[in-house]
Amino acid sequence: MYMLKSVGIMSVAKIMGLTYGCMGLLFAPFFLLVGFLGSFAGQEKNPFAGVVGVVFAVAMPVLYGVMGFVIGALGALVYNLLAKWMGGFELELEAQTTQLVAPYPIIPPPTPAI
Repeated sequence: MYMLKSVGIMSVAKIMGLTYGCMGLLFAPFFLLVGFLGSFAGQEKNPFAGVVGVVFAVAMPVLYGVMGFVIGALGALVYNLLAKWMGGFELELEAQTTQLVAPYPIIPPPTPAI
């Protein structure tokens, strides 16, 4: 049994920032759709009616990434503090014993005769 005593705050923050940024990319098309539909919903012909949805769609991955970075750093900091007092996560690790085998036999090329 292994115990995870602490985590790197910056490494967790970077991974969380990238993860949340990718989630923002997944949600961006929905905001584009809402902005597109919002430009048709208004009774007045306002040229800026759909701009809000487009701005949110562009800004969402950046905002999600920044929020993920900050929340990941805070979460890692809190984990490190609590792990000192209470102990960390208990991990049970198992070694892999399988070998990678080629799907076909590897035959060396014939050597040229001199």
